Amino acid sequence: MRAALAIAGVELLRFVKDKGNIFFTFIFPLILVFVLGSQFGGSGNSGRVTISGPDSELRTAVTEQLEDDEVSVQFADHDAMLEQVARGRTDVGLVIDQDSVAAFDNGSATELELIAGNASTSMAAQQRVQVAVGNLDLRQVQVNALEGAGVSADDAAQALEGAAGQASAPTLEVTSVDQLSQEFQGLGQFDLGASSQLLLFTFLTSLAGSSTLINARRQGVMGRTLASPVSTLQAIAGQSLGRWVIAFFQGGYIMLATWLLFGVDWGNIALSLLVLAVFAIVAAGAAMVLGSVLDNEGAAVGAGVGLGLVLAAIGGGMMPLEIFPETMRTIAHVTPHAWGYDAFAEIQRSNGNLIDILPMLGVLVAMAVGVLLLGTWLLRRSLARSL
Repeated sequence: MRAALAIAGVELLRFVKDKGNIFFTFIFPLILVFVLGSQFGGSGNSGRVTISGPDSELRTAVTEQLEDDEVSVQFADHDAMLEQVARGRTDVGLVIDQDSVAAFDNGSATELELIAGNASTSMAAQQRVQVAVGNLDLRQVQVNALEGAGVSADDAAQALEGAAGQASAPTLEVTSVDQLSQEFQGLGQFDLGASSQLLLFTFLTSLAGSSTLINARRQGVMGRTLASPVSTLQAIAGQSLGRWVIAFFQGGYIMLATWLLFGVDWGNIALSLLVLAVFAIVAAGAAMVLGSVLDNEGAAVGAGVGLGLVLAAIGGGMMPLEIFPETMRTIAHVTPHAWGYDAFAEIQRSNGNLIDILPMLGVLVAMAVGVLLLGTWLLRRSLARSL
């Protein structure tokens, strides 16, 4: 056992020393999770509004109303605001001039200029701005009515705030009959992209890392290892363990980083780690197969990247399986990615337990045993083949 652990440690050291792995292991997956979540995530903010105008009570009141409605608010001068709207960097531009500030301070109705963008979320943002300004106008009408009844302005403001605190806001529950909408209901903005990218990069990095096995064979590392008091089984076990630790470490890093940076909900973390651990065994076995069949490091990297991307595309690593046609969904399940995708979906979206994901785990375990046995047999044969 010590020999296998020592060999695994050497493989980890070789992996860490390759500086090219730093970007693709630690940085690139998070970039893709962010891009996918920004473009397709369904639980982001409620739009972006850029306000131009002087700092005033009116601007502060509008900003508070919008931020309470989860709208992202920023400030800019008039020209910069127009440029942001034109370039699609904001959904709505809102102009607050001196006349509107004076009207608000005097308790009169306020009129603001709204400049709509052409983004898909612009219409919703416009509605939220109109509601925010309408709420301010309504409050001014209420204050004026109380003052007309002989209540002072301060007492009127306090009374309205007290009444607002006692009244419960109405709630709206929307039930969609669309099966796809129900499937993704409750998912965070980055949840879906995080699980698919975890599967993609865990497998991709393992396959691309098969070149280190070829390099070890070429430089005689494997031969010298077997010349020492180490059995062939221990050497192969060490190679397998090293690749599994690399795959599991990368997947665990993606889970931790996306939780900390993007608030991704992985559901039952123990079950998610279990799925990752079994999937990493499949990835490690596949890397051994590729590293034993090929004799050229460059060819192994190219084949690993190409095969990893193809399997991820088929198995739901690049787009949700739920939008696949039925035939393609059936074909997708020849890949381990699809079974890992289904397991994570059950855990994240349905709070699934161990019993719920046992079918997916069973298939992944069977795949892991198959590729490990094949990889072991091929590696034994490759040791007798000259490079």
